[in-house]
Amino acid sequence: MTNWLPSLEAGTGPLYVRIADDAENAIKSGALPLGAKLPPQRDLAYDVGVTIGTISRAYALLRERGLVNGEVGRGTYVQGTDDQGSATPRDPVSIHYGGTRAIIPPPGKLRFDTTAAIDVGQADIVGRIMAEIASAHPGEISSYTRTLSPDWLEAGRQWLSSGNWTPDPEQILPQLGVHAGINAVIAAVSGAGDRIVCEHLTYSQVSRSANLMGRQIALVDSDADGILPEDFERVCAREHPKAAFIMSSGQNPTLASLPLSRRKDIVEIARKYNVWLIEDYLYGGMIADEIPLLAELAPDRTFLLNGLSKCVAAGVRGGWVACPPHMSQRVRVTQKMVSGGLPFLLAELSARLVLSGAAGDIRGKVLAEIGAREEIVRQCFAGKDFRSHPRLPFFWLKLPEPWMSGTFKQAVLDADVLIDDEDEFKPARSARVFHHVRVGFSEGRDRAISVEGLKTVRRVLDQSPLGTSAIV
Repeated sequence: MTNWLPSLEAGTGPLYVRIADDAENAIKSGALPLGAKLPPQRDLAYDVGVTIGTISRAYALLRERGLVNGEVGRGTYVQGTDDQGSATPRDPVSIHYGGTRAIIPPPGKLRFDTTAAIDVGQADIVGRIMAEIASAHPGEISSYTRTLSPDWLEAGRQWLSSGNWTPDPEQILPQLGVHAGINAVIAAVSGAGDRIVCEHLTYSQVSRSANLMGRQIALVDSDADGILPEDFERVCAREHPKAAFIMSSGQNPTLASLPLSRRKDIVEIARKYNVWLIEDYLYGGMIADEIPLLAELAPDRTFLLNGLSKCVAAGVRGGWVACPPHMSQRVRVTQKMVSGGLPFLLAELSARLVLSGAAGDIRGKVLAEIGAREEIVRQCFAGKDFRSHPRLPFFWLKLPEPWMSGTFKQAVLDADVLIDDEDEFKPARSARVFHHVRVGFSEGRDRAISVEGLKTVRRVLDQSPLGTSAIV
């Protein structure tokens, strides 16, 4: 048993976050060594002078960060222990960059922490097209990809088009999905130490990738409609970022969509301070709200990305980026350096799915199923504070008092459902607490499974956290 006691004098934010931060620093410094047992929650609460609930939330946050493991009756140990109590080492890269999701999800849990395309039988179509490609292009499959087929660019042009606007095919590059494309763009427009603007809540895998490449994150304020232009200008003036990562429509996880007036303001600010815009339209393309894209308003400094993972097939992982003029070759080089290059089979499969109309047909079926499930969400969570959209496979749920995001996530996990707490979407350390969770509902081909999972989340929501917290 360790004699560690957290100091509450340093740091800012809620007490449970400061306790967790102090424990993380102790683990990094070796004051809490691998395998060390943390004090029982009741004892630590008494010694520090806080409630048991505060300690429970702190320990839950440490578990979510991958720093400790705990079981009822055995205690809480640094970086996990096996069944015999021996310490199990953890990869520090996984701890610091893996987010709050488990590296290997617990078996037997419903995956409501995913928003991958719903299974509507697309495997048969994908398999048929792959067989056709293998038969027609055996040489290309057995070799490296050195040229870009005009069909690949045309497929990207069609998939990235919005309203009456279409990108120039010569500025389009196929990608290993949107995430990999964003990494390639960040590598192309910035260097080590440069800052990338992100919202306080966003798709944080981008920021973690940027951190691994040596970039820093600058946080910008948002409201229900998205980024606040006045704060974006403040960040640009003070922190001199090289690029801003923006989901202009269907923002993940808040579902915000920037009004046209804000898009125009953001474009003007980006021009004034010479900031590149990285526009992730993965969910926006599903909404199809036809508000002019940032790429349409500022094609000279916007990289537009979209792909197939959310509405066609996540396992295909195809995507495209439309670059500003004269930037496509630079991104193509960084793409190869960051990812190793583009596989012929992926690029050809993605293009054939789009050009044959199969991707559009699958998307229609996926969106129809999303709409049916979103209607169930509205019925199941009637009277609760949440935000959803009939074409997006997740909703953003506000937690009533006294629920905290991490505690609620753990309580739902104890009921065999995986969801995402708000920390999963924080791109950098922040003292802000939003008291929200994101619940996806694209799991499984059987809608009944989704219904059962939603009922479980609602049942836990209606409970008191005092009735779900385990004392270890």
